[in-house]
Amino acid sequence: MDKIKKIRQAIQVLSPTELAAFRRWFRDFDAKAWDRQIKEDLRAGKLDTLADQAYQEFISGKGRKM
Repeated sequence: MDKIKKIRQAIQVLSPTELAAFRRWFRDFDAKAWDRQIKEDLRAGKLDTLADQAYQEFISGKGRKM
């Protein structure tokens, strides 16, 4: 937890420009981490049940346009 405390303290003293740059960096970092996790879950078959359920609902007429 010490690392998180240090990160929080460092963020609190950033200038508005530095904070904006950090937000952009973290947004991109987080999106890439999310993409990696989704790809791993897909490869591992963790989303197969959800995909099958959605497909069954679609072909049974329970789907709706978005």
